[in-house]
Amino acid sequence: MVCGGAGFIGSNLIEALLTEYPDARITSLDNYFTGKKENHLEGVEYIKGDTNNIEALVTDIPDIVFHLGEYSRAEKSFDDIELVWELNLSGTFRVIQFCLKHRCKLIYAGSSTKFATDGVGKNMSPYAWTKATNVELIQNYGEWFGLNYAITYFYNVYGPREIEDGAYATFIASALKKAREGKPLTIVSPGTQKRNFTHVSDIVAGIIMVGESGIGDGYALGSKDVYTVMDVAKMIGGEVSMLPERAGNRMGSSLDTEKVEKEFGWSARIKLPNYIKSRKKLFA
Repeated sequence: MVCGGAGFIGSNLIEALLTEYPDARITSLDNYFTGKKENHLEGVEYIKGDTNNIEALVTDIPDIVFHLGEYSRAEKSFDDIELVWELNLSGTFRVIQFCLKHRCKLIYAGSSTKFATDGVGKNMSPYAWTKATNVELIQNYGEWFGLNYAITYFYNVYGPREIEDGAYATFIASALKKAREGKPLTIVSPGTQKRNFTHVSDIVAGIIMVGESGIGDGYALGSKDVYTVMDVAKMIGGEVSMLPERAGNRMGSSLDTEKVEKEFGWSARIKLPNYIKSRKKLFA
């Protein structure tokens, strides 16, 4: 089961799982806050609902639960704090309880925000704090009750089905769309924020490896190539419009992929400049 299976990363994960395990039964649980019906894939059971109601909604008990179904915007979370609490704390607690009760393996998508600013990034936004708090709760459930879990961390994911428009748009897709339409690229000041942009196909390959045999915390999935957001704007080209600084907008984040490299031989393979070049050719 994939919580958030109709969303950007979740739908890409399901697509990869369908290829890797063609005989498996795959279920998605999604409230469609940012998920879309256009992301549905044939052969998958889609359940519409919140993770808070997972016990009532999911009757076909899975072996593995990939939990990607949370609120996932750092800066915007200041405006949506009640929703963040409901989806990221209350909802994830119910997912943890469900996995413990039914002895499912839980693969949790933690947030790399907690590694920002020398490790104090977990307190920079409501989003970052709830994600870091969930990691601690899952670890404790492992100690207290024997929960079977593994925790991954994603770094600035981009690629197919990324959200292009609106308050929850992601940076690469939004910037490419503005360039395609001849509009200025909006960059939050100061523009020197560093990011480990990682293609979604690399991310889902890592998630599946962790799902198969990962144990415990520490599975960071990120590209070692580091670019500032202004570097990316220059790659895409066009006019740039600078926005005021925002709370929760971290300047960078540390990345340690040693665990996935040693256990699985995983590394990010797709390069951001190559991806941007390929996308720009479509609207040149």
